[in-house]
Amino acid sequence: MPTRYAGAFCHGDAPSLADLCLVPQVFNAKRFECDLSGYPTLRRIAERCETLEAFQRAAPGVQPDAR
Repeated sequence: MPTRYAGAFCHGDAPSLADLCLVPQVFNAKRFECDLSGYPTLRRIAERCETLEAFQRAAPGVQPDAR
């Protein structure tokens, strides 16, 4: 049976490789207007990641080649 506790991030209370993979997927889901309402945990984790400086600096919109 799967656990329902993800912590502050995908696997516990510190960012991990799983979060690095999750954020771009959620970004693209939003970009293509996918309904994420059925995934509150994924949305919560992605939003928490987006508050961290490292994720903000890696965001597509702030890259030198962003349009």
